[in-house]
Amino acid sequence: MANLFEDDDNLEPLSGLDSMFLYLETPRSPMHVGSVCILEGDLTFDAFRAHLASRLHLVKSFRQRLVEVPLGLDKPYWIDDPDFNIDWHLHHTALPKPGDWRQLRRLSARLFARPLDRSRPLWEMVFVEALDRIPQVPPGSVGIISKIHHAAIDGMSGVDIAGVLFDLSKSPRDVAPPPPALRHAIPSNRELVRKAARQLARRPRLVPGLVREGVKATLRARGQKDATPTMPFGAPPTPINAPVSADRLWNTALLSLDRVKQLKRIMGCTVNDVVLAICSGALRRYLAEKDALPDEPLVAMVPVSTRTAAEKNTMGNQVSAMFVPLATNVADPVERVKRVHGTTVAQKTYQGAIDAKALMQASELVPFGIAGQAARLYSRTKMSNLHRPMFNCVITNVPGPQVPLYLNGARLLAQMAMAPILDGMGLLIAVTTYDGVMTLSSTSSPAVMPDLDVFSRYLREAANELEAAVLPLAEPEAPAPAPEQTSSRGVADFFVAAQKKLASSPNLELPAEGVFQFAVRGEEDEQWVFDLDGTPPSVAPGSSDAARCTLQMDAPHFLMMARGELDGTAAFMQGKLKVDGDINAAIEFGKVLALLSRDRV
Repeated sequence: MANLFEDDDNLEPLSGLDSMFLYLETPRSPMHVGSVCILEGDLTFDAFRAHLASRLHLVKSFRQRLVEVPLGLDKPYWIDDPDFNIDWHLHHTALPKPGDWRQLRRLSARLFARPLDRSRPLWEMVFVEALDRIPQVPPGSVGIISKIHHAAIDGMSGVDIAGVLFDLSKSPRDVAPPPPALRHAIPSNRELVRKAARQLARRPRLVPGLVREGVKATLRARGQKDATPTMPFGAPPTPINAPVSADRLWNTALLSLDRVKQLKRIMGCTVNDVVLAICSGALRRYLAEKDALPDEPLVAMVPVSTRTAAEKNTMGNQVSAMFVPLATNVADPVERVKRVHGTTVAQKTYQGAIDAKALMQASELVPFGIAGQAARLYSRTKMSNLHRPMFNCVITNVPGPQVPLYLNGARLLAQMAMAPILDGMGLLIAVTTYDGVMTLSSTSSPAVMPDLDVFSRYLREAANELEAAVLPLAEPEAPAPAPEQTSSRGVADFFVAAQKKLASSPNLELPAEGVFQFAVRGEEDEQWVFDLDGTPPSVAPGSSDAARCTLQMDAPHFLMMARGELDGTAAFMQGKLKVDGDINAAIEFGKVLALLSRDRV
């Protein structure tokens, strides 16, 4: 029995980092992330439920629940829920009249404040009707308020979930049906204790490797003279660094992504630098008006994804963090951008000097039970009042697709995010981008920022202030640098094999017509033309002015897609696949590529 249990593929241990989001959870600080989506169209609850049910099997965390080891002897495990019922996770409601933005955000904040039930898969969605008086939203639109525990996903895996639920056209793409369900019994406490004992016995083996990697990282970091990092617990005390209450406030500021990118080009920095500078301006004004602006700059914790291409199908968390001084002590908005940019460059240099993924493995050594008790004690005693803040706020930026998305034919109009706050860290700003719009969504507690709506307005006004200061500095744009070249080995093999398959299968029914072009960037850029109207259809190197659209990818991402390791829709949403021309034609062509790839690589 022990051997069978040891190899049980149905039991998936949480990583130390994922477990952290469980033991940090207290009644006043639920540790889920969430979103508010607004959809235009005649989408009904029943149609939404059916659409979701047809794709749940593509996101394993939607059907997995936790099993916790008795006495907290080890980290919990994910297990396929033998009693899964989608109706425990879906709810249906409507806004009271007049159905305006204030009512939607109040409902969202109330739902975000409620913890998820750990005896079930850790997610929930609420279908909201009667969005009748929200500016720029057609009456009759609907909202989807969603929550999923932070132990299950980080920002980038959340983007992957969006790639599963949404489509690039009004016509939903075909999705393979779920495999037959296998019911696995939930292991007994005795079995869990046995497994915990085996895991604990192995844990000391990790120590030499962690020490070795820590020494290497320290030596590499010491060599980065200009990359001295900002350390935690060095942030100045402010009113936003106080114990939180159990209720939540949530609001969003919307900005034009093109305008933000224009500021980035003029300043020679990144979009994230501009975002941090906007948040800095809003924080500076908010605290100054309360006569609480410290002389030292506020420090933001900025999550940094360490997720690799090989980990794209994993949920959980693959993140490190930077601690970024926000230059809130600088009055000039242009100078704030420069200070922030200089800091982030130095921080990235330091991040590059360490093996963040290896050092993150140190969390595997944290005793789960003790850590959970320590977090609850910290919350009960309000110890955050007794020391300097670890950092002042969290600012997380997750880019999204810049084309319209659809859910069962209903167009996604807006997508906004939320994430958890903690004692001593009472403000989180979640930044997302979608279809040309950037949203800066703030989450706080009435005990910390009862006037969060004022702060959200200051975010918009800080962006306007920064734009007014930066635009006069504009100069003619320099040519964009050439993209970094990567190896295209194996790319030609795919197209040659596609040509052979078309030549050997004259009666093959293709789901698209016309001429298409595929450009792959590598050591030697390649262009291939698919003439699907020919007799027989053909694939050949070259270009064509008659192409309905051109698809562009870097060679490594193309090869991953060719091997079936990267979904085309997900690649498009992540910016790895670009389309020049008719997007609907590109969707049709994607089906052709999938057909030609099948059983080949």
